[in-house]
Amino acid sequence: MIKRILVIDDDEAIRKVFLLALEGTEFQVDTAPSGAIGIEMIKEQSYDLINIDLKMPGMNGVETLREIRKINPDTPVYIVTAFFGEFEEQLNAAQKEDLKFELMMKPLTMSQIVSLARGILNGAVIY
Repeated sequence: MIKRILVIDDDEAIRKVFLLALEGTEFQVDTAPSGAIGIEMIKEQSYDLINIDLKMPGMNGVETLREIRKINPDTPVYIVTAFFGEFEEQLNAAQKEDLKFELMMKPLTMSQIVSLARGILNGAVIY
């Protein structure tokens, strides 16, 4: 069974990096340019892993996470950001709300993206 990954990021270059990194792997990758579009996609399709940018216009990553958890409380969600400090208070609030997520700092290499996906979805060792 193919495992599906959704990448929500307003930066087209980042979405392309995820697509290129996971091209030819065992994963189906979809992308969304905003939190709102990502939420609509999640309502229509089940995903095994969701990667979210934190700093986006409209719904930021924390707001997107809250909406995702209303739809699916168990899908692994990784917030991938270079702006931790700017959103630290919101991330702490999300943890206090018991919203499950992991945080990774940008930039990620293509091999890190593949290792992360395989580690989470296939139980492989993450390097």
